[in-house]
Amino acid sequence: MTDGTKDNLVLFPKTLDYYQIQLTKMLETERYGDAKALLTFLLQCRGEAERHHTEWQALLGWLDAAFPDALGGDVTDDWQQEEEEEQAEEDWVRRRVTHRSQEDTGYIPRLLDSLQNGEDPEKQLVALGQLLHLEHPDIEPLLRQWLAAKEYLPPVQFRALQVLRKQGAAGPVSLWRDGESLTVEASDTPMSFADFPQGVLQVLERLKSMAEVSDPTLSYFAEEMWKECVQAAYGTSMYNGMAENSDGSSDLWAAALHQLLLEKLHGKQGDEWVREQYGITGDLRFRYEQALRWLRQYAAEPRPTVQ
Repeated sequence: MTDGTKDNLVLFPKTLDYYQIQLTKMLETERYGDAKALLTFLLQCRGEAERHHTEWQALLGWLDAAFPDALGGDVTDDWQQEEEEEQAEEDWVRRRVTHRSQEDTGYIPRLLDSLQNGEDPEKQLVALGQLLHLEHPDIEPLLRQWLAAKEYLPPVQFRALQVLRKQGAAGPVSLWRDGESLTVEASDTPMSFADFPQGVLQVLERLKSMAEVSDPTLSYFAEEMWKECVQAAYGTSMYNGMAENSDGSSDLWAAALHQLLLEKLHGKQGDEWVREQYGITGDLRFRYEQALRWLRQYAAEPRPTVQ
């Protein structure tokens, strides 16, 4: 990998904390090969990740010395367990905020005020994450007004749309994306990744199937990146292409995502192998290049890390 390629590596929204948690889980379960693969990737990332480089380099050196034969396996085996853990955490948050709202009548108004008057994306997501488990007549009208007022980070906008759906909202919701006004249907907002259209899910399934043979750890990074990408594109014309339920569409998006990961993780610039493996020929070639260009643009922009 060239120094120039390495300098271009950045972490995506939420991924620094996510990968730190996954690294801890790998070490606790003695998955040392997977931990080495993850550390190798993290050491290529700049931005907020750089302050952890010394610690990660020391840990990787110890793992290489203590477990030289440990190789990364298919880290996707633990996704079901992770989903169960996330559900347990969500249940705990729900009980906590419900109790606080019952004990303190000013709790929900304060959450709404902090959302309306705050600028920090992390704090916005914390407030929205709590509102997701609460019901109040002021939540829907304020969120509609708040989203229509100006542009926020895509993860923040998407979580706000989830809160609206949880409130039982229906009808069009206006929001801003890249300086343009968009309209989405409140009741259509996916509440989990499994709720996205089949076309979106097929992209990840297609990539996993291909990566099983060529590079199993690729699936690990692909899932988080793809989830963030579809949320960032939600409501746009690009999202419509992602959600299209056809073999050709899933092939071209899986190929574009696969190529981007190869560029980011391994510095591989040529895409002939990827296009051949996914059958990207003819009319699909142009759409594939459009998809890859969009993913590169999304990946190249440093963004605040949000929970």
